[in-house]
Amino acid sequence: MINRKEDRRQFLQTAFVLPVSALLLAACGSAKKTASASKATNPCEDLTDVPAVDVQKRKSLGYASLSPMPDKQCNNCKLFVPPQEGKECGGCLLFAGPVAPEGYCTYWAPPE
Repeated sequence: MINRKEDRRQFLQTAFVLPVSALLLAACGSAKKTASASKATNPCEDLTDVPAVDVQKRKSLGYASLSPMPDKQCNNCKLFVPPQEGKECGGCLLFAGPVAPEGYCTYWAPPE
């Protein structure tokens, strides 16, 4: 004998679980795309190839990709390494990785 109550319960569970699972997977995928898109729009924040030691050093120096003080930016710091031709990001003599010209850290040094 067929148990219709069990068949109905299983159908309802499947009808609920599949769409919810699909929504969760779609949400996870769009979160990854958003993170990738932000890296693509601001390459100076992409630390993918930067060693963990230098990422920590950036943090300890208080590096920010946008200076809170317009007159103290990386592009007018004597420790700033200007971007190579065709690149948006420069570098810094204190740590490895991309540096935004409009960035800032606590070791900002006035140009001579």
